[in-house]
Amino acid sequence: MTSRFRYFLLLFFFTAFVFSQIEEVNPPNYIKTIMFRGNTNESQLPILKLGEPLLLEFDALTGTEPDFYYVIDHFNYDWTRSNLVKSEYLRGFDNQRIQDYKNSFNTYQIYSHYMLQIPNQQTKGLLVTGNYLMSIFNDDDELVFSRKFMIYEDLVNVGVALKRSRDVKDIDTKQSVDIVINSRNINFNNPLENVKSLIIQNNNLNTAISDVKPQYLLGNQLIYKYTSETSFWGGNEYLYFENKDVRAANVGVQFIELKDIYHNYLFVNTSRANQLYTYNPDINGNFLITAIDAQDVSIEADYTMIHFALQYPELTDGSSVYVYGNFNNYALEPDNELQFNAKTGLYEIAFRLKQGFYNYKYVITDKNGTLNEGAISGNFYQTENNYKVLVYYRDLGARYDRLIGMGEGSSVNISN
Repeated sequence: MTSRFRYFLLLFFFTAFVFSQIEEVNPPNYIKTIMFRGNTNESQLPILKLGEPLLLEFDALTGTEPDFYYVIDHFNYDWTRSNLVKSEYLRGFDNQRIQDYKNSFNTYQIYSHYMLQIPNQQTKGLLVTGNYLMSIFNDDDELVFSRKFMIYEDLVNVGVALKRSRDVKDIDTKQSVDIVINSRNINFNNPLENVKSLIIQNNNLNTAISDVKPQYLLGNQLIYKYTSETSFWGGNEYLYFENKDVRAANVGVQFIELKDIYHNYLFVNTSRANQLYTYNPDINGNFLITAIDAQDVSIEADYTMIHFALQYPELTDGSSVYVYGNFNNYALEPDNELQFNAKTGLYEIAFRLKQGFYNYKYVITDKNGTLNEGAISGNFYQTENNYKVLVYYRDLGARYDRLIGMGEGSSVNISN
């Protein structure tokens, strides 16, 4: 029995019998710079209109040109497997080898750059809306990594407004999302049960708010104006650096050193939780690959060892400090966990990143694994954050959750 078959068997078992929610699998160390996007230059959570192309790119730092295969699965709103068979949601075939790849050119770090676009000759397109998972397997049928994406159709208007928290104790630290859904083409049946919404801050599914029911029903208009149920911590603007020139210090880079590859040492960061809010434009956790004097940055941008350093008191209560952003899919894993260096008095870590412009943030988890995003960076209602609201609907007798609309808002225009 192959690993890929065991994966499908386990997926079916957990979905059918214990209704397990599927989780994304993060890649091993030799897979880097996963860029998953639709019509944007920056990598971000793909939320695409039905029929729009989808692009996945990543690097394998093995130097052996390994083969990879992709599988696409359809899921319900709650990320349990839908009842649709493959031919009902996918035109063509998946479980195909990724054929489009190029090797790095003139770089210290040897790598192969892989590109997969949907639709392609084998996979002609996706037929229905909803939640999807793309899984990448290697030549030994082992799951390498997986990423979620969403496909929607434009059947409802989704109005999104950002307000300061209506709870007085959080008025300076939280942002509340007000939603108004207007249906043009659908007469909702039992919307309190059949309409589901998902609110995503800065494309980070790990902090998304789900299962919020509409407060008011005015005909075919659904209104959400909660005090706390749809509020997010404001957070702070992301820190950033750019190393498009590996031979010289650049934005956020204090100094460089050439060993087996270039090492970039970032300026030491400090806690901003007790400081005043300062506007500092960011790209909301995303990253962009950049390199000077390169015609094709996908294969000419080099990898450098990025050294992060944080001045923060040593935590002795079992808490952990991580650095993350979209560059590692906001994962909390040993590879991005900082360790306290008693000699320097700093939390430190280093790992490989491709040349580019990166947003990053330091976060803390307690001994139980509970995430606190604002413990180090602080929470401010003024922070510029992007919000997306997805609306799902399952009509009477339907076999899957349709994604019928998407709305977007920014806290730039936040009001009381």
